[in-house]
Amino acid sequence: MKRKIISLALAGTALVATSAYAQDVTLTIESWRNDDLTLWQDKIIPAFEAEHPGIKLNFVPSAPAEYNSVLNSKLDAGSAGDLLTCRPFDVSLALYDAGHLADLSDMDAMSNFSDVAKSAWQTDDGSATFCVPMASVIHGFIYNKDAFEEVGVEVPTTEDEFFAALEAFKEDGSYIPMAMGTNDQWEAATMGYQNIGPTYWKGEEGRLALINGEQKLTDPQWVEPYATLAKWADYLGDGFEAQTYPDSQNIFTLGRAAIYPAGSWEIAGFNSLVDFEMGAFKPPVKNAGDTCYISDHTDIGIGMNTSTEHPEAAKTFLAWVASPEFATIFGNALPGFFPLSDTPVEMEDPLAKEFIGWRSECESTIRSTYQILSRGTPNLENETWGASAAAIKGTKTPEELGEELQAGLASWYEPQQ
Repeated sequence: MKRKIISLALAGTALVATSAYAQDVTLTIESWRNDDLTLWQDKIIPAFEAEHPGIKLNFVPSAPAEYNSVLNSKLDAGSAGDLLTCRPFDVSLALYDAGHLADLSDMDAMSNFSDVAKSAWQTDDGSATFCVPMASVIHGFIYNKDAFEEVGVEVPTTEDEFFAALEAFKEDGSYIPMAMGTNDQWEAATMGYQNIGPTYWKGEEGRLALINGEQKLTDPQWVEPYATLAKWADYLGDGFEAQTYPDSQNIFTLGRAAIYPAGSWEIAGFNSLVDFEMGAFKPPVKNAGDTCYISDHTDIGIGMNTSTEHPEAAKTFLAWVASPEFATIFGNALPGFFPLSDTPVEMEDPLAKEFIGWRSECESTIRSTYQILSRGTPNLENETWGASAAAIKGTKTPEELGEELQAGLASWYEPQQ
């Protein structure tokens, strides 16, 4: 690790020495995270510019829903910024394939990241990495500590303990055992299937086997999570079928539910809304002593526009993004968005600290549908939304869902044919 830190320091020193820039270089950064503007202006930009007086940064975000189209228009017109914030997987891969994102594989700083962290911004064969990973979100369960204490429920670690906890809250009647609806579908997949599923398909082992055609969606490890989700229905409260994502957030933050199937992205918002102490527990294992798995899903990266007139300065900034300093600033300013570098970051937020602590206890993976498997029609990610909601509502059996999903994937994806 010492070697990495020294190389980053040398990169910075080299650049300060090259304030043999005739004048300051200004790098423009494109992003969809317009809610991060204050963070960049108040913390990230001043910290970088203080260490690199020859480089100025200009952060120019677009509205999230418009970012892809705005960025593509700018790229076509030759007016896009020097640095491009990268969404995970296919959207950024398309930019690389079109020649807009530079291959960063030869940067020493890329060795600061694991293969899982880099997978969202690599070619399918892993030969090129075109964005520096910035942050991920982790799945698990957030719970109301006051409710657990009041009802006398222990934090679960196994599936049996998990359902025993839900049953205890149901019998007590003071709290809805778990706040989640199926109206919007995506949360049934994201906070349901993709949250507990890695425990069944063994994280990266199963995800990669599915991509390679060595496993099928009709195999038990891909079907069983739907059977487990079907058991959730008894604990989601009356009318969960019509309950939206914001409804579920409100039910939990108002203190009416004991457990919330979650992504860590909720932390900052929930902190400002709840008047009770929150805790988090990781997806339960099937049996005590089993290896635990977490979805530590790559969410945001940053790459270099191949058309930049300042590639050296841009790479200096990207090396800094890979540094412990950036990770500490970003991770604590946005609790729940976790830096992806191998260097541990000390989190200040107690709930964020619980989530990120699972990285040292469990095997990390990413959502099974995001890499390669959702490029065709039907789109496996979207189909998994509907399947997860159907499993919870009991409108189809887990076996039927597995067969439908497998047939859809095999209809266009050659390794599954």
